[in-house]
Amino acid sequence: MKIVTVVRQVPDAEARVRIEEGAVALSGAAWVLDGMDEYGVEEALRLRDGGSEVEILALALGPERSEEALRTALSLGADRALLLVAAEEPDPLPAAKRLAEAIRAEGADLVFVGGKQADWDSAALGPALAEALGWPLADWTTSLQLEDRVLQVVHDADGGAEQMSLPLPAVVSTQQGLNEPRYPTLPNIMKARRKELRFEPAGQLPAPVRTVGRTLEQHDRQGRIVSGSTTEAVQQLAEVFEGVSQ
Repeated sequence: MKIVTVVRQVPDAEARVRIEEGAVALSGAAWVLDGMDEYGVEEALRLRDGGSEVEILALALGPERSEEALRTALSLGADRALLLVAAEEPDPLPAAKRLAEAIRAEGADLVFVGGKQADWDSAALGPALAEALGWPLADWTTSLQLEDRVLQVVHDADGGAEQMSLPLPAVVSTQQGLNEPRYPTLPNIMKARRKELRFEPAGQLPAPVRTVGRTLEQHDRQGRIVSGSTTEAVQQLAEVFEGVSQ
């Protein structure tokens, strides 16, 4: 069985964000493997550790610096990696179409993708990828078992959780709670340097959505001090919140 785990490189959560001339300035920021994607890598590794005959491909679409995220996936235990090089990361829809082409070419049986993108805060890639492939989707998955090429999954739904059965091939979007990702060990980091990492041009990707500017949300502090008895203070706070809600 071949598993593809889609990964992305995002700014470290501790990175300081600035806006310069309508664009996010991240000069000097550290870039890391998206935390949501780590759950997909870990789940693929656990399927292999459980005795299944599995080949794991880490797949990324983005600029050349995304190689670092793929190297991290390789050091965690992925067998090989493929980077579809693009000048910048496209919108989820064209990205899903290009990723689907690579996944079909690899003959994959199962795809893991992070439930949400840490930098865009978008949960669109998983559903878009499932649609592009024509495969069933389990999104926001919290539990997964593979039995005779059928996935038994539990995923979050409005008001609770749902249990589903999905025949392979399938797409699974991952999230916190599915597993606890491991840390790369020094021997595996050294081995990762010798593993295959291919580069292919992503080609011309359409951009149906164009970002024309960005701003940071600003919050003005009123600095009000409540005084008096507890009852009076609560009443003052209630009046403040009532004014904000209006």
